[in-house]
Amino acid sequence: MIHANELVVDNFAGGGGASTGMELGLNRHVDIAINHDPEAIAMHKANHPETRHYCESVWDVDPVEACEGRPVGLAWFSPDCKHFSKAKGSRPVDKNIRGLAWVAVRWAALVPVRVFMLENVEEFMTWGPLLEVAPGQFKPDPQRKGETFKAFIQCLSTGLDSAHPAWEEIRTALGDGFPYHMLEKGLGYNIEHRVLSACDFGVPTTRKRFFLVARNDGAQIQWPEQTHGDGLKPYRTAAEIIDWSIPVKSIFGRKRPLAENTMKRIAKGLEKFVFNADEPFIVPEQAAIPFITEHANASGQRNMALDEPLRTLCAQVKGGHFALVTSHVIKMRGTNLGHGAAEPLHTISAGGLHLGEVRAFLVKYYGTSHAGSCNSPLDTVTTKDRFGLVTVHGEEYQIIDIGMRMLEPHELYAAHDFPATYKISHDMNGKKLTKRAQVARVGNSVPPTMARVLVNANVEQPLLSEIAA
Repeated sequence: MIHANELVVDNFAGGGGASTGMELGLNRHVDIAINHDPEAIAMHKANHPETRHYCESVWDVDPVEACEGRPVGLAWFSPDCKHFSKAKGSRPVDKNIRGLAWVAVRWAALVPVRVFMLENVEEFMTWGPLLEVAPGQFKPDPQRKGETFKAFIQCLSTGLDSAHPAWEEIRTALGDGFPYHMLEKGLGYNIEHRVLSACDFGVPTTRKRFFLVARNDGAQIQWPEQTHGDGLKPYRTAAEIIDWSIPVKSIFGRKRPLAENTMKRIAKGLEKFVFNADEPFIVPEQAAIPFITEHANASGQRNMALDEPLRTLCAQVKGGHFALVTSHVIKMRGTNLGHGAAEPLHTISAGGLHLGEVRAFLVKYYGTSHAGSCNSPLDTVTTKDRFGLVTVHGEEYQIIDIGMRMLEPHELYAAHDFPATYKISHDMNGKKLTKRAQVARVGNSVPPTMARVLVNANVEQPLLSEIAA
């Protein structure tokens, strides 16, 4: 538990995912939140008005001054991960950003911090020295992977030998006047770390991250038990977070045609998740009725709801056969096609809107001559005529239209399990946030559930001293 005089601090606070999770786990607000990004702080303020906010670099906030003599019961650190992530590829890394984790050591050494948690990508464990490959450009030294990470752990626990090569980086990060003798001796934390997938704890995303828990109060570190997966509760899925009331725009006849690679990606996704799927995902009946677009006359297309007769689009179903709609998630990254709607949403990144939804509109197929004209839009995506037919529960259906849209910010926040009431579209002064800004906040966020389950497992348990008393 957090004692009456103790503070709760969220470094690298972002839009407030970790803060929200800590608040849910502790049933109290976060006292201090720090982030250099004004837009992130604006969103945090809108949702956590009781918190004292610092819109500054974490290096510019003095832990001693910020805490004003009070101890910290729980601190959370989510340093920038992009210069560790495999998504970075072979691009040069920023050695200053790779050194941001030393902020945790700074806080732990300068103020009493009883428990702290750190979140990052799993490649954080490979943190090591860099090689300068060109003036000002650095790459990780492949021969020394994990060397700096081990030094980081030793500083926080048993101590770091004065001859260790990591000292140059440590002194560069922490600067003059820091009590380095404390790190040589070790800060005395008991430390454990694991890689956890959010979907295993009821979050509808596969997001996998490294989590470290450190404490110096004598209590055992505990890890939350998995609640979802094989033999447990079923995984939550992308279908849960998709807002079916939002219509999709046909991929055909757009004023600005989709890129060829996007069309190929859609075709391959349809092949995998619809045509060759044993059970393609069918949009729930209780969802708002989507629409289809007629492409017989590109200059005067008509939209119609799927609970209406299909008019002259395919005459053989006029007046009577209700259509089906399939859906899958498209991912605009690399060679990844996306995934089925009945799976957890793939990891959301901060770099932009890269996850979308593809809907294929189907009607029963009777093998008449009209099938050729109905197939014609699909030829734009693929030349394989068989792609026009889908078998669903033993019956053949004809694709008559394909729609696609990118997922909206409120869907992405739902995928990270933010509360439905979380304010994402405007800051505390009512200023509207851009869609890109909203997505950046969620891409960088800790799913609140992950912070909550870690807090519930470690901070809400009674201390050994309290048990003995």
